Amino acid sequence: MGRHTTCGVCISLSILFVSSMLVSAGSDGLFRIALKKIPVTKTIHNELWTKENKATLGYASVRLNGASGKKVDPVREAVNQVRANEQRMFMEATATEQRRKRYRRGIMEDRSVRDGDQEAVIELKNYVNAQYVGQIGVGSPPQNFTVVFDTGSSNLWVPSADCYFSLACYFHPKYVSGRSSTYKENGTPAALHYGKGAIFGFYSEDQVTIGDTVVKNQEFIEATYEHGFTFLAAKFDGILGLGFKEISVEGSVPVWYNMVAQGLVKNQTFSIWLNRNANDGEGGEIVFGGDDPKHYKGSHTYTRVTRKAFWQFEMGDFLIGGRSTGICVDGCAAIAHSGISLIAGPICAVAQIHEQIGATGVANEECKQVVAGYGEEMMELLKSKTPPAQVCSRVGLCTSPEVSAGIESVVGEAGTSSSADGMSDATCNACEMAVTWMQSEFVQNRTKEGTLEHVNRLCHHMPSPSGSYVDCRRIDSLPSISFSIGGRMFELKPEQYILKVGQGFMTRCISGFTALEIPPPVGPFWILGEVFMGAYHTIFDYGKMKVGFADSA
Repeated sequence: MGRHTTCGVCISLSILFVSSMLVSAGSDGLFRIALKKIPVTKTIHNELWTKENKATLGYASVRLNGASGKKVDPVREAVNQVRANEQRMFMEATATEQRRKRYRRGIMEDRSVRDGDQEAVIELKNYVNAQYVGQIGVGSPPQNFTVVFDTGSSNLWVPSADCYFSLACYFHPKYVSGRSSTYKENGTPAALHYGKGAIFGFYSEDQVTIGDTVVKNQEFIEATYEHGFTFLAAKFDGILGLGFKEISVEGSVPVWYNMVAQGLVKNQTFSIWLNRNANDGEGGEIVFGGDDPKHYKGSHTYTRVTRKAFWQFEMGDFLIGGRSTGICVDGCAAIAHSGISLIAGPICAVAQIHEQIGATGVANEECKQVVAGYGEEMMELLKSKTPPAQVCSRVGLCTSPEVSAGIESVVGEAGTSSSADGMSDATCNACEMAVTWMQSEFVQNRTKEGTLEHVNRLCHHMPSPSGSYVDCRRIDSLPSISFSIGGRMFELKPEQYILKVGQGFMTRCISGFTALEIPPPVGPFWILGEVFMGAYHTIFDYGKMKVGFADSA
């Protein structure tokens, strides 16, 4: 890789963390890394989401494509919106946890390592089954770093000894190239953007140790500047991406690619098991080169990868309490993303979930106004067989497809959009969601009044960016949520999709679903994060380009 201009990328901050201990290769030729949980309230602090953050994310997405004139990747934008919502939600969780600690003291993390065992275990106090941390070595002899293992990004970076002007660098170990006998200079500049935070640095080359596995000639970024409070408070030093090379900054070859190319793994697969039992010391496991049968039940159901960037695939129908919502009957795109704690989906779908489980957030008054002012006219258009995609333009709340295409061609390079005659994009989105809900109600043969009342309730349960809360006493009576993948229904029970924050009388229950909106043809779109992957053991098959899910054991 030659010298290039600085490039930016949006990657995950609330993602899969692997335990600070590494497991050597077993007799079966697989490389296992034991996962340990770290309290979510200790990994995400003070990262409030503002308009400034959104602008930074937009800038980073354009830079990723190499030129400001290219179109922003809507999937990457949506992923970062979800991360932002998680940051806001877990900020509230942090405040709750700090209040709880005033009443209960002495809860400390046990960072001791058991000797004499093939698996050295770090026991951490777990609060909300959210995040997992771990360790790799860079250089020869290895310089150890706690890193994030992230299926939603593809680069490796660690703090550099040349990082002098960032306070965060003084709270984390730094890579010293002069101490490594296998170091090779590169010097290509690189920048990774994280909303309000960012790291800047340059590429170097050295060997990377994962357990007893040594990956040679690995390109990585030495971070010389870490901007933002996120890195100061973080319990990780750097990030190791497990995504595809297509989203790697400057086209750097990811660590996983080199593990395969250098013949270090038995099979071209890696698997992730997350233990969602908060009372267990063992948090989970990543296996490079295969999978561990003791961590799943039955066989895996596979679906092919449809896009080499994130681990993306096609998903079928989506059900609430065994009843089809009609949202993904014709198919939806989805990604298995260890970098997202929650499950993110279309606003219209998440609102239906929240209405069924009684989740409360901020009422969407714009949605209610659309239903009150245009609801009957919209229903009449649907009954007269008007194509759903044309209903909102017919009532004057959205531009027609032809006009929209013209607007996009004019402003597309700027990465922004607007509506004709000053129409609000938010109003148009609210109308389109209401049309989707009305279609679903038509299948149930509800009356006009019943349909409008139901849609209005759904507007009230629009997802809140800072988290939607559920009555903890009602968890046992809540419906199951199911996803159709590869011809199988994957069911989540309420105890699997509700997150508990705090303990005792300060316990709060948060919906494990958050909203994102990606319009067709890319959307509707789902991100299946740790809430889903905790319930289902996941195999990432790089050799055959597929993803497999089985019940976790």
